[in-house]
Amino acid sequence: MRRRQLIHASALATLLPGAALCARWPEQPLRWVVPFSPGGTTDFVTRMLAQALAPLLGQSVEVDNVPGRGTVHGVKQVADAPADGYSWLSVTNSLCANETLVRRLPYRMHDLQPVSAMARSEHVLVAYPGSGLKNVADIVAQYESGRGLSYASFGPGSSAHLAGELLKTILGTPGIVHLPYSGEAPALAQLLQGKVALMFGTWPQLRTAIAQGKLNALGVASEKRSGFAPHLPTLGEQGASVESASWSGVMAPAGVDEAVVQQMSQAIAAVFQTQSAQSLLQAHGLVSIAGSTDQFARFLRSEVKRNADVIYRTGIAFED
Repeated sequence: MRRRQLIHASALATLLPGAALCARWPEQPLRWVVPFSPGGTTDFVTRMLAQALAPLLGQSVEVDNVPGRGTVHGVKQVADAPADGYSWLSVTNSLCANETLVRRLPYRMHDLQPVSAMARSEHVLVAYPGSGLKNVADIVAQYESGRGLSYASFGPGSSAHLAGELLKTILGTPGIVHLPYSGEAPALAQLLQGKVALMFGTWPQLRTAIAQGKLNALGVASEKRSGFAPHLPTLGEQGASVESASWSGVMAPAGVDEAVVQQMSQAIAAVFQTQSAQSLLQAHGLVSIAGSTDQFARFLRSEVKRNADVIYRTGIAFED
């Protein structure tokens, strides 16, 4: 066992020059919580990372999906976990939005420690073909005709939820109903069945259905047209300047040894810098945003503020 730890420590030292390695970590398998149902983009990125980290760290990385209450259930499990370096958490926009949106959070951001960002994917607004919606103007026309419309999201406080509410505010269509689900995969399943009309989603999850004609792509929620689908107009080109994306990152319980946090952060960066990881992300319409713990901490602070601004601007109802 000791010899194997030394071998993996040597491998880490080669990949992470200058890192302060903790020689006694890890000594057992790691648990990695994804606070969504299986099958979504965050789940995909986490499992890709876990598979690459296992041989690098010399221990298995066990991914555990814990959906519920807009990611609150899964986040709380890790916030309450021992600060021993064996519990890790994938987070998304919901973590930052919930700081404002949920009145009685059973944890606070200071109960968690930033480790690294992971990946990002711009949102695409899509519609069920049976809805007859093909562009932003169609949404307004149908709404004004009195036909009821609804949109799905990955859960309360998710990036898809905030994007949907921002679109409603810009278009002046407050009666479009929000239907939250426990992740992107279950939300998409309902959309494909025609149970809802609209959804903001990520290209990795939507591209096959769009190509097969099972979904209509209305536009990209970005400032400029996207490289993965340059033929799609932006929502801004259609008079609805909504910019939205799904991002993912990694947190640990507050109090984990700084050497362990830095070791994990640099291991994550090393994985995402490999050609195989970059090619896989690119093939799925994702880009790596992995960086240092300090960079991720600054990003989180800015996202908390940005989400609060959107929540107050759109009047999203607070959760208990």
